[in-house]
Amino acid sequence: MLGSKKLVAVAVLGALLSLRALAAEDTALSASDRAAIVQTLAAKINANYIEPTQAERVGSAIVRKNAEGGYAAAAGAKAFSAALQQDLREFSGDLHFSASRYEGFTEPSGPPEPPTSAKLDEWRDATARRGYDIEKIERLPGNVGYIELRGFGGVEFVGPAYTAAMSLLSGTDALILDLRRNGGGSPASVAYLMSHFLPAGDVRHLIDIYDRPSDTTRQIWSVPTVAQRYDKPVYVLTSARTGSGGEDCAYDFQVLKRGTLVGETTAGASNPVSWYSLGHDIVASIPTARTTNFVTKTNWEHVGVKPDVAVPAAQALQTAHVAILRKLVSSAKEGDERKELQRQLAMAEKGETDKPVYKLKGQL
Repeated sequence: MLGSKKLVAVAVLGALLSLRALAAEDTALSASDRAAIVQTLAAKINANYIEPTQAERVGSAIVRKNAEGGYAAAAGAKAFSAALQQDLREFSGDLHFSASRYEGFTEPSGPPEPPTSAKLDEWRDATARRGYDIEKIERLPGNVGYIELRGFGGVEFVGPAYTAAMSLLSGTDALILDLRRNGGGSPASVAYLMSHFLPAGDVRHLIDIYDRPSDTTRQIWSVPTVAQRYDKPVYVLTSARTGSGGEDCAYDFQVLKRGTLVGETTAGASNPVSWYSLGHDIVASIPTARTTNFVTKTNWEHVGVKPDVAVPAAQALQTAHVAILRKLVSSAKEGDERKELQRQLAMAEKGETDKPVYKLKGQL
């Protein structure tokens, strides 16, 4: 079984790698440096890539391109990393492959050590500073809840924030979950969020994650201890940028028939990764695991998650809001409430919103 602390570390490490890659200064590379790097990369792919039948082909293609001078113009580690990333994804079709410069990265030689309390505090603070990746919480016209979620941090850190957000919107008549800019993260956090949308006592086996290097499988289940539950209609917004854990979340809503997906087909990246040092401060993320949905026995790799209502991502929010308001109007009793919903629907259909009215103190 893959430990939860390892998954927390993986989710946080991905964010830290991206930040360090941006900050690190470049390193000059010779032809022999590039040759050594691609040989190491090919060996790491052969030993760890989740698709063994493709591993040799992908690694050989990179080595062959380098031997033919295809990377000669990449004189520095940053340019070489960018070129490797582009080719890794193109040769494999796997969007979880990446390469970047990361100064001082050390590849673990064995099972990861449990993070220290100081490291956990550092990760917790970083997650809090990002607002737990909850970009926006709003109550839209018609008493419709809205949450924009940009990622899935470690469940130890984000779980209480998810419950707090759901508590704030517990009185709404429908909810829109915006995953259009969600790049993924911890599958345990996806399961924790999903648990809010299942009836109390309804515990679901969501996905299995098989890890090739360790030859282990981890089961991901919904969380029975989540107290705040939401039983109203849910609309989930997706885009071509929705990736990895964001796709996992959208896929769960669709497979469990718990939500309506609106927007674009997602990126199609389901294979979790591990990071490997290639030398010269270049780090590669190699997909080492496979996600399998418990119900469908497959995943969204290469194909993405297809929406129930296909519209351009920029129109997804308006489309979902209008659909919800139409249903609320149809079920509302005659009277002031129905008239107000009809007015809000008419405005939403035109893409308009009420302008705020400010009054001075003492005015009626």
